[in-house]
Amino acid sequence: SSTREEWIIKQIKNIPKNSIVLDAGAGLMPYKKYFEGVVYKSQDFGEYDGSGDGKGLQKDEFDTSKIDIVSDIVAIPLKKESIDVILCSEVFEHIVDPLKALDEFYRLLKPGGKLILTAPFNSITHFSPHFYSTGFSQNYYDYHLNDKGFKDLNTIDVRVRDKIIING
Repeated sequence: SSTREEWIIKQIKNIPKNSIVLDAGAGLMPYKKYFEGVVYKSQDFGEYDGSGDGKGLQKDEFDTSKIDIVSDIVAIPLKKESIDVILCSEVFEHIVDPLKALDEFYRLLKPGGKLILTAPFNSITHFSPHFYSTGFSQNYYDYHLNDKGFKDLNTIDVRVRDKIIING
């Protein structure tokens, strides 16, 4: 996770000033403090409180009361092509249909916008009942991101647990 966090922070620091950024599935907003000089908007579905259903790993507390936009990640109430950068970190395993989320991200991004995406290559059950996948493979991303229109894909080695994508 430290490799992932270092990479995400580096990507955040490269975001141009005054960009409009959406932190999709922001949860506790761990990266908010690194966003300087941009318009930061957080989104989360706001239904997980830390207690879960007792299956797998849970958090003691999970306060999403400071989230800007409470909505389903596949239907974020923002205008088409209104976002410069979307950060979505460690969320895809918690989405029933990640492909619909990719469609929504593509809808929201301005032409030339960037998607910074991390998801586990392999994981154990956590935050259940909001857990739907144990991980995402290189082939999953290669196929679906290209199919959805994303391009200029950069990745971190999946052996470090994460597949990280940037859309440019």
